[in-house]
Amino acid sequence: MATIFRLDEKSSGMAIGMIKEFTEESAIVLGFVIVLLSSVFFCFQNVVVRVLFTSHPVFGITEIGGFVTPTLQHSFLLLFMRMLVVVPAMAMLAPRLYAGTWKEVHQLHLPEQRSLLWQCLGSGVLMFLYLALLYISIGLIPTGIALTLFFSYPMFTALLSWRFFGNRPTPLRWGVIVAILLGSALTMPVVHTSVSQNTWIGILLGLASGFTYAFYTILAQKSFETMHPVPFTWLSFTIALLLSGISLILGNLQNVQLPWLALWIGGLLSATFTFGGHLLNNFGIRLIGATSASMVAATNPALTVVLAWFTIQETLTNVQLLGVLIVTLSVALLSREHHSRR
Repeated sequence: MATIFRLDEKSSGMAIGMIKEFTEESAIVLGFVIVLLSSVFFCFQNVVVRVLFTSHPVFGITEIGGFVTPTLQHSFLLLFMRMLVVVPAMAMLAPRLYAGTWKEVHQLHLPEQRSLLWQCLGSGVLMFLYLALLYISIGLIPTGIALTLFFSYPMFTALLSWRFFGNRPTPLRWGVIVAILLGSALTMPVVHTSVSQNTWIGILLGLASGFTYAFYTILAQKSFETMHPVPFTWLSFTIALLLSGISLILGNLQNVQLPWLALWIGGLLSATFTFGGHLLNNFGIRLIGATSASMVAATNPALTVVLAWFTIQETLTNVQLLGVLIVTLSVALLSREHHSRR
């Protein structure tokens, strides 16, 4: 009888272990799917920005876009309009997404939460900074190049994660990073003009925006140890809204003869995709970590190229198609490597 009991106990332990392993594996798969979905949202956001800055035939039906020039002041305006929609919208949805949202936000004033408070404030500053740098870069160089430079951030994230969390990248992961960067570089449009000083500034700002976003993802991963992604994301958006508003005031935007209806429609669409993209990405970071999430999100330039081809009829060259294929295979390899390590 005792033998039967021990066997049953052993069987139960094995069953619980299998269920736990299955749950963890499912969480990893879900994390990869969520981050890929967030990349799709960011792709739509990028296309919306392109249309606001430059006229394109949307779905081959009619020419739409070119409502404002890609200047610094207009970039701050679009960023402010986007956040002005995102912050109150998320404030209404946050309690439904996570019931403890306002409780966690309120607890930040407690002395024992001071470190977390600084992390949240820092994340908001970093979000505003990386978006501002990216928008300025887009204003100086072609959007595709600026986005590709921005999505060099997985390399920075891997180095920072190694520095702060001791997560040393494996040789395979270094290979995946190189392959993703190569594939993304191949998706860049070819520029036939001479390289000016503004072009070099745009290139440096594009890289700086990626480096800044890498810090944001690392700070997010650290914060998610004690805070849920929903209140964290809302706080980041709120701080970015305040800073973009201040920048807009300091920028002293003079031109009031703007197509406000078109800008608000574009701002609403951009805000929707921004909200969904950042929220999903933060959930993904919580499930698979900042390094893996950043590598999966690095598919964004390639996905943007494909989406731009589908929506605004931007053509794809054979070299760009090769870049898309390299990035896709690299992410698939990363997912397989993540599973084999468990």
